[in-house]
Amino acid sequence: MARIILLDGGTGQELLNRSKNQAPRRWSAEYLMSEPDLVRQVHLDYIRAGARLITIDAYAATYTRMAMIGAEADVEKLQERACTLALEARDAAGADGAGVAIAGCLPPLNGSYRPDRVRPFDMNLSEYERIAAQQARHVDLFICETMSTGEEARAAARAATGTGKPVWVGWSLKDNGGTQLRSGEAIGEAFRALADLPVAAVLANCTAPESVSAAMKDLVGTGLPAGGYANGFTSIPMTFVPGRTREQLRARQDLDPDTYARFAMSWVAAGATIVGGCCEVGPAHIARLREALLDSDFEIAAPPLRTSGQW
Repeated sequence: MARIILLDGGTGQELLNRSKNQAPRRWSAEYLMSEPDLVRQVHLDYIRAGARLITIDAYAATYTRMAMIGAEADVEKLQERACTLALEARDAAGADGAGVAIAGCLPPLNGSYRPDRVRPFDMNLSEYERIAAQQARHVDLFICETMSTGEEARAAARAATGTGKPVWVGWSLKDNGGTQLRSGEAIGEAFRALADLPVAAVLANCTAPESVSAAMKDLVGTGLPAGGYANGFTSIPMTFVPGRTREQLRARQDLDPDTYARFAMSWVAAGATIVGGCCEVGPAHIARLREALLDSDFEIAAPPLRTSGQW
């Protein structure tokens, strides 16, 4: 029986969709302090939907992002709270939480989806190392997610691999159903930037599901475990302004749980062994995907916690 790792869905957008606070000052990290019960509940809902890996709510809790609002001093506290709430959710899940892994989060530092805003490698590496060190004692592995250039991913992955934990890299692709990163780099080119690092898996994330489908052959072709977790946005402009997701992005109306599950199952048919969801993909989508996997006789499993090599 083939094993598939089932991830959670989007946490930040799910929090925004559920909260009465529609203009959080610290973006998704705001809810860590203002509504910790809500954060814990979102994690718990994903576990109960069948996710075997949940990612901490730390996407916005970076030094660069908090510096935009003069809140750099909050970062360590936010990172600690993000880890604690994920661990508490796993404990609260009881038997459903048995074997569930916790992923650390290394996101873009100077704005998502904007390859033109990616800073020099050494500057990124320094900040990623600080964040990875704070998360490492709590998490089982790291996901360097929504990376829009090869060098951005290399900086995040180098910092994460330095902790000795397994590291996955997720690239964000263009919306046009092609196989290029937001930077225009091909997946093979971006993968070569990681050649000297013990990366354990590669994915496409926060990308239209059509683009994940188009890219799956190249992702699987790296020889590493591969997969995808797509978003449910209509599109993401190349002129996206960081911190203004609500104003600029709209949810698709044609991506219900059944439709999303069909996309994800096509990725599995193409060789993906890791599937889940990103922004606007919620617990109902993950629950339906779990059903589809079980109906097709796949075993749903947590990730192995080795740093590299075949699983």
